[in-house]
Amino acid sequence: MVSKNKPPIVVLHDLEDVRSEINAALETAGDNRRPGLQAALNILNRHTTATDDQRIRQWVRRTLSEAGVEPDEHVRAVKALRDAVPGLGLIAANDLVKSALLH
Repeated sequence: MVSKNKPPIVVLHDLEDVRSEINAALETAGDNRRPGLQAALNILNRHTTATDDQRIRQWVRRTLSEAGVEPDEHVRAVKALRDAVPGLGLIAANDLVKSALLH
């Protein structure tokens, strides 16, 4: 249940179909395509091992960066998150900014 005190953030991890397609492409790839496909698979593997908390912190940092706000500018950071996610409560936005600062 979404409330003003909890961020309405859903973290998706379902990338197994993508991994399967890249692996299948690697099996039949020529020498010129293999390095690019292997690099793509490495990127995918790195992202699929991230925890939900890591993904949320990455989203917070990216959102603040796009808004031109540093996480340590707490009031501006909270406002930037609330502008980015209509309905995001003050407490939830505050907690998200704090989590981005901790790690």
